[in-house]
Amino acid sequence: MRWKGMLIAIFALVPAAASAHIWGVKGNDTGGIIPWSPEIRYVYRDIAAAHCAAYNKLAVITSVHAWYGDYVGFSCRFPRGYDPVKAFAHAYLYAAPVVALRARY
Repeated sequence: MRWKGMLIAIFALVPAAASAHIWGVKGNDTGGIIPWSPEIRYVYRDIAAAHCAAYNKLAVITSVHAWYGDYVGFSCRFPRGYDPVKAFAHAYLYAAPVVALRARY
């Protein structure tokens, strides 16, 4: 009886595990894809922007295939006039100084 219950549990979980890899954004700092479904019709731009914001870049939607099971493609690009060297220097040279506080005894 225990084996029967275990087999039922395995066969019930296999389809869920097989489809779990298609949900969510797949990508890196150059862009990615978002699986299309009717639920993301109005928010796929926000999903792409949030992904690219992690790399300090802007999202550009490159393709939208509005069929269930297809993908929305996007690329992450630096804004015009962006200089990574200046941004790095500004972030580290002009940051607020860290002040160590000593406790009085």
